[in-house]
Amino acid sequence: MSRKYKFLNQEQAYFVSFAVIHWIDVFTRKIYCDKLVESLKYCQKEKGLILYAWCIMPSHVHLLMGTKKELMQNILRDFKSFTSRTIRKEILSHPKESRKEWMMEMMIKTGLNNGNNKDWQFWQQNNHPIELSSNKIINQKLEYLHFNPVVAGYVESPEDWLYSSAKDYYGKQGLLEVELIY
Repeated sequence: MSRKYKFLNQEQAYFVSFAVIHWIDVFTRKIYCDKLVESLKYCQKEKGLILYAWCIMPSHVHLLMGTKKELMQNILRDFKSFTSRTIRKEILSHPKESRKEWMMEMMIKTGLNNGNNKDWQFWQQNNHPIELSSNKIINQKLEYLHFNPVVAGYVESPEDWLYSSAKDYYGKQGLLEVELIY
């Protein structure tokens, strides 16, 4: 089994990315993004998640994370499990979700084709944690994460993206508590 994409050192910060199945643009609605933010806040308070940087894109999430309590793989597992159920419930109950049937069909089809699931799947299963072992890697991942919405054409400046820690790095208050890392 490969050791390349594992949390090997719980004392070290890591960059992780994970995406919705088939890269579905679920996080185009504020309510779904807000559910992720609420869950990250819970993980910070209850599980010891340290966020150094974060960004929610329409189909995926980037985190620079660490821990002061639970193992990072357990925090991430619980976060993904909880948010998949919560967001699925929101999709089903959202009165104006025009993509509801299509998204549910994709989740069910993907889940049934994956032996690790019983019936449906929301997140892709990989996280690809990358240890932030040098200042060069930290700076590269911070820039990639914060400029992702700019490169995608959603905003002109990183700090304009609401669901990101870029504001914190530009001296303003963002949505989540962040420990700046340079």
